[in-house]
Amino acid sequence: MYKYDEYDRSIVEGRIAEFSDQVARRLSGQITEDQFKPLRLMNGLYLQLHAYMLRVAVPYGTMDSRQMRMLGHIARTYDRGYGHFTTRQNLQFNWIKLEDTPAILRELATVEMHAIQTSGNCIRNISSDQYAGAAADEVTDPRPWAELLRQWSTFHPEFTYLPRKFKIAVIAADEDRAAMRLHDIGLQIIERDGKLGAAVYVGGGMGRTPMIASLIREFVPFEDFVSYLEACLRVYNRYGRRDNIYKARIKILLHEIGADEYRRQVEEEFVAVKALGIDPPQAEFDRIAAHFAPPAFEQGLPDALDRSDPDFAVWLDQNVKAHKQPGYAIVNISLKPTKGIPGDATADQIDRMAALADRYSFDELRVTHAQNIVLPHVRKADLYAVWQQLVEAGLAEANLDLIGDIIACPGLDYCSLANARSIPLAQKIAGRFADLGRQRDLGELKLKISGCINACGHHHAGHIGILGVDRKGTENFQLLLGGSGAEDVSLGKITGPGFSEDGVVDAIERVTDRYLAERHEGERFVDTYRRIGMEPFKEAIYG
Repeated sequence: MYKYDEYDRSIVEGRIAEFSDQVARRLSGQITEDQFKPLRLMNGLYLQLHAYMLRVAVPYGTMDSRQMRMLGHIARTYDRGYGHFTTRQNLQFNWIKLEDTPAILRELATVEMHAIQTSGNCIRNISSDQYAGAAADEVTDPRPWAELLRQWSTFHPEFTYLPRKFKIAVIAADEDRAAMRLHDIGLQIIERDGKLGAAVYVGGGMGRTPMIASLIREFVPFEDFVSYLEACLRVYNRYGRRDNIYKARIKILLHEIGADEYRRQVEEEFVAVKALGIDPPQAEFDRIAAHFAPPAFEQGLPDALDRSDPDFAVWLDQNVKAHKQPGYAIVNISLKPTKGIPGDATADQIDRMAALADRYSFDELRVTHAQNIVLPHVRKADLYAVWQQLVEAGLAEANLDLIGDIIACPGLDYCSLANARSIPLAQKIAGRFADLGRQRDLGELKLKISGCINACGHHHAGHIGILGVDRKGTENFQLLLGGSGAEDVSLGKITGPGFSEDGVVDAIERVTDRYLAERHEGERFVDTYRRIGMEPFKEAIYG
């Protein structure tokens, strides 16, 4: 994984010194909260309902055990003993004191971590496939491309004050495990005629007006990669709406002028940008890529597994995925216990996951956009030992991609923007479907909850999505069906009138019952929905 050079260190140290002075001036009353707000947001510090929230960047979701332990230390020392892993592969601390933030940032810097560009109208944390470097289906490891973009976008002088926040995802497989086409820019690294380049998708996003990104160019070779993205951002920065926050995302620009006109302007701008010579030489990319060289995998390891423990066998089938190296596997650690909070982990659990990575996964962990953790390189011979330790830590829930693997934003329990609570609803749904046999019978069924229209819980991309809204001071929950953030990307549709908290749980049960009655052999929920349409489900829900 990437290690800081002196340039990275100087950036982070300079920003910490600057922000420490800004915090001191705020605490002393020299600047007001209105004056401080844009400064703190540039450093990932939000003011939530009850306390400050600090969002820590985890570039493309990759960490080592030293960094993970630091997150546990901060949770234990400065928060209330836990952290919340997010849908942008970051981590949030929800109970931070303003006066502690300089110390937290200094401690993060000792393990090459920071909170820069985790907020504000800039290019946010670059996200990627959580199986990068391990997946059997990838054409290359996409993380060197993501790291190149991180370096290009950090403090970019033209793109620090964009019309709105900007999100980029990079994948390198046909299977989309990062919701790539629901980003402002989605990049799929592909190979053509022996050369690597990117298919460029622009204009995706969720929130108030969800849209799926359009293919703007089928192939951009590496030597044009940065210039082309610079051109994409320049056109947006020039024409993006700054007069209306609700119409400021690049998806609105594409909707207003059309993908063809946007493409024309990008290609025109690209000619000018290419002449600037900003694309890095191959040697610079090779320098970055060397940090992502494959680990020292052992050769000739056995693939056979002892499945005599039935609970272990269920966990194997549900949470363990194929690795491209024989004798190894990818382990998914679910942060979705039945009565827990989706994405939360205690300091002790964070430490335990760090220890497992250190011992069993070449000192590497990944955060997923589904709010789980991955150990990417585990010997199959070690899987039983890893599972036993996960059981001890309360981290062995075998529900990956099932209805219990719920994505949920913090909602009205924490967020000042929310209209409804997401966490209690997620817990009620998980409780209703707690029986793992029932979950596995339903099969792959991705359920996602947002507490407001900003869609931090990705409800538009859920096979079943839930949006919490305010109805005259009462929490009301709209039910959506048919969304997907994968390679079969689609946006969910609202079923009809909303429900109370208990009512929406009952509605979900009626939806799943109808699915079981209607499905063909081998069909996922979303496949059945697409085949029979909304009406049978509406009939089941509303009568």
